[in-house]
Amino acid sequence: MAAKVARHLVMAGRLAEDEPEQAYKHARAARRLASRVGIVREAAGIAAYHSGEWAEALAELRAARRLGAGDDSYLPVMADCERGLGRPERALDLVKSPEAEKLDPMGRVELRIVESGVRRDMGQYDAAVVTLQIPELRDRRLRPWSMRLFYAYADALVAAGREGEAADWFARAAAADRDGETDAAERYAEIEGLDIVDTEDEEGAEEAEGTEPAATDIAFQPPEPEIQDVPEEDVPEAPAVFLEPKPVDGRPPEEE
Repeated sequence: MAAKVARHLVMAGRLAEDEPEQAYKHARAARRLASRVGIVREAAGIAAYHSGEWAEALAELRAARRLGAGDDSYLPVMADCERGLGRPERALDLVKSPEAEKLDPMGRVELRIVESGVRRDMGQYDAAVVTLQIPELRDRRLRPWSMRLFYAYADALVAAGREGEAADWFARAAAADRDGETDAAERYAEIEGLDIVDTEDEEGAEEAEGTEPAATDIAFQPPEPEIQDVPEEDVPEAPAVFLEPKPVDGRPPEEE
């Protein structure tokens, strides 16, 4: 039973980003098998959140906390669920709760991002901007939260009618977004009236045709900020290959 639950949790984690609905099915399968295990309820809550199942996510994370597994680090997720359910006042209650003061820097930034979104939902656009004017916004070194914070601040500025300022912060978000997870570059180009040209694709096409690449095609490069790097039948089968790998040459497998 433990191995079966573990396999579902492994798959829920692996599929969370690319296939959230499938990940949610695995998490629900694990929950049916071990509903009294806190870490299982926590995993189910996170999978439900990624699938947009706000009520289910909130219920599971609350259950995880009661069972001693969920901790305060999931407070931003819970507040965002309340926002998704159209209950901004309850979301703000979580933002202002004593537990919020126990969050680490990453958690505090994420909670501010959620609060800014709540303020926008309530029509408090200037307050949404002020909410994100925290010391981390002016940090000259890139942090794990920098990209999301820059993007959220730019978004809040747009909602407040301050597109001129927003362009600079979208540029900062694009520079921090090394993996292209956001559309910050596109948002910057839209405000500035620029066209983004994918020179790599065009060069590949021109080389295939035997012509030289056009010298006038320039890829978009945002201005760099002064920062430095630092149901049961629906239950999918969970392959057992991820658990208990066989020893190689008589030696125990290395831990991943």
